[in-house]
Amino acid sequence: MYRKQPLYLSTEIEIRSAYTLSSSDHTKWNYTSSIIFFPWVLRDLRSRCEAQIGLNVTPHDPKTVASEVWYGKESGKYTMKQNRVSVVYSQLYPFEGLWNYTSGIIHHVKIDGLEPETKYYYKCGDSSLAAMSDELAFETFPLPAPNKYPRRIAVVGDLGLTSNTTTTIDHLIMNDPSMILMVGDLTYANQYLTTGGKGASCYSCQFPDAPIRETFQPRWDGWGRFMEPLISRVPMMVIEGNHEIEPQAAGLTFQSYLTRYSVPSKESGSNSNLYYSFNAGGIHFIMLGAYVDYNQTSAQYSWLQHDLEKVDRGVTPWLVAAWHSPWYNSYSSHYQEFECMRQEMEEILYTYRVDIVFSGHVHAYERMNRVYNYTLDPCGPVYITVGDGGNIEKVDADHADDPGKCPSPGDNIPEFGGVCHMNFSSGPAKGKFCWDRQPEWSAYRESSFGHGILEMVNSTHALWTWHRNQDIYRENSHGDQIYIVRQPQTCSVDSKDSRLSPSIPVALEH
Repeated sequence: MYRKQPLYLSTEIEIRSAYTLSSSDHTKWNYTSSIIFFPWVLRDLRSRCEAQIGLNVTPHDPKTVASEVWYGKESGKYTMKQNRVSVVYSQLYPFEGLWNYTSGIIHHVKIDGLEPETKYYYKCGDSSLAAMSDELAFETFPLPAPNKYPRRIAVVGDLGLTSNTTTTIDHLIMNDPSMILMVGDLTYANQYLTTGGKGASCYSCQFPDAPIRETFQPRWDGWGRFMEPLISRVPMMVIEGNHEIEPQAAGLTFQSYLTRYSVPSKESGSNSNLYYSFNAGGIHFIMLGAYVDYNQTSAQYSWLQHDLEKVDRGVTPWLVAAWHSPWYNSYSSHYQEFECMRQEMEEILYTYRVDIVFSGHVHAYERMNRVYNYTLDPCGPVYITVGDGGNIEKVDADHADDPGKCPSPGDNIPEFGGVCHMNFSSGPAKGKFCWDRQPEWSAYRESSFGHGILEMVNSTHALWTWHRNQDIYRENSHGDQIYIVRQPQTCSVDSKDSRLSPSIPVALEH
């Protein structure tokens, strides 16, 4: 399935195809991949489409502007057209002095029937108003097959909109990805008061008297415009993080995230846009929600079980999962924060032989050896944390095994779910809450901003490379690189008890 992101104006356009695209004014269009952009050619419509912020705001009527995508296989020749829906949302705070926000018009257009591995040229807007974007282009993914893969997959998390973000995205663009996996915490709009101004690296420290966790929604608009040159041509698949929760006084959450980004939830049998799955060539991706009920009696867990049961490893050999908050983490920040989620879900992912897990949340890089239940296991997933995109909260540097840096069990309380902090029951750290050295399941860790690139070589070998921001102008330089090797004969779905002598991926270069 493909998902390219929308076209954004102050209105936002997303294209979703059974592939999708994006643009900067928050007009969205859908393929079952996503692309987004903000077509500034529509500037004459801004008076009727622009977002509003202040004490009193009035939502736009989304029906006043059509949601059109014109597309074709040749530049300048748009032989096909698709219309779909437009929406608006509001972020409201009934507290004295806080500003309210209502969005520009956000358009979602889903295009069916696209051919795989094909380049399409497109424009979007409202042709009746002579308001169409400039021409853009995207390329669809290959169909699921064991020998077909996206050329290069960029993995990034916790981006925000800082100078470090700019370096990360510039570096990512230089690596020429054909798909982006965004593992949560997009804009960090909730690090700012509703009136804007300077953001805070620690919100509760700088704004202790705030009546609610405020959010400056224009950061979403600015982030979309910043990302438009990339995600208007490269599909970006997203999962939510804690900075997307954005609670309102009425109890509403995730309003901006859910309104701006459409995902193939229905197509994958999910009843929530907070978790879903999709195929990209020979990879089946599972996108899990860490901030929605995940226990074994939940709708998400039931959906996950059914989704895993349907995976055909003969068609999609690689099984990759992603969610925001890591289970395996040796940094002090967020240490054992999502231990409850691990205890609920780890066994089923191990049983179905998930190969790789990507997360963010911790603002640093860490790659684990294959692990299951804190024990080295040749059939466990390779867990990788890439929460180092460049956000305003700065990089995490302290390790839980550093002298004096072990958090107390009362620290790192999750924003959703229970607390399951525990001492280790076996191994070198038996009886302790923290190791006294780098844990054996932690293979490589570094406190630097950056992003990763995943390249599938074939049905059993994938090359993973983590690129540090400081290496952007150094040719053939990177922070961490390994081949991740699947062992389908040893680690089949049927061989549940396969804890052999640990077979750890060999690091080609650090």
